[in-house]
Amino acid sequence: MLGTCLENVRKTVPLVHNITNYVTVNDVANMLLACGGSPIMSDEPLDVEDITSICGGLNINIGTLNQRSMEGMFLAGRKSQELGHVLLLDPVGAGASALRTNTAVKLMEELKFDVIRGNISEIKTLAKGSGTTKGVDADAEDAVTEETLEQAVSFVKRFSKEAGCIIVVTGAIDLVSDGNRCFVIRNGRPEMGKITGTGCQLSGMMTAFLVANQEKKLEAAAAAVCAMGLAGEIGWNHMQEGEGNSSYRNHIIDAIYNMDGETLEKGAKYEVR
Repeated sequence: MLGTCLENVRKTVPLVHNITNYVTVNDVANMLLACGGSPIMSDEPLDVEDITSICGGLNINIGTLNQRSMEGMFLAGRKSQELGHVLLLDPVGAGASALRTNTAVKLMEELKFDVIRGNISEIKTLAKGSGTTKGVDADAEDAVTEETLEQAVSFVKRFSKEAGCIIVVTGAIDLVSDGNRCFVIRNGRPEMGKITGTGCQLSGMMTAFLVANQEKKLEAAAAAVCAMGLAGEIGWNHMQEGEGNSSYRNHIIDAIYNMDGETLEKGAKYEVR
């Protein structure tokens, strides 16, 4: 089931418009190419409506906000919604500053997203409409663990219904829910947290998976999460002595590039609740 989602990306080569943060923009583009999609980046307000019109999906990432990019997000989002395209929100650092929190909340109010993907602290901030975090990483006290899993699944299902879209929480244990079902995913490596941008890369790749699998968006979102985690496992196995987080990033992208549907199907570690 999940392997087919990857195969559909490679067959259809979806073009994805990314308004993403400047820290990770190159890695997002390479990850989209690796999974079989095609990336295009633009946050200029005079450009974004034309760009998003030729794409199948829009990935909005608020990691490095400025007045121009914020205007571009709303213009592109409205155009994408008007055209019935896939819309994904990555609320990087929501809770870390008023600007990030308020922008993410306003985007949710004005646009109908297919998916919102973030760490547990960011998602909790959006669920409350306000909050504080210590930065762009999840707070330790919010972490989804085996002990807190049942409570976390209930929260994600509830927020998915309230938000009217799929909610994806990524961390040591990943949760993907449409309000009725929740994929509990245990792929990945803790060392992935030492790389800047694995979440941003996942959001770009997930948008491509959604565009290529519009009849089964929940499964597509879960497949993207499993693929990223599995790539982290495969990439770690290819690490050589003396290599660090920069090499690991490249190994992860290479693992996605070389992954096929059968590998994903066999390597995905999940249950549905």
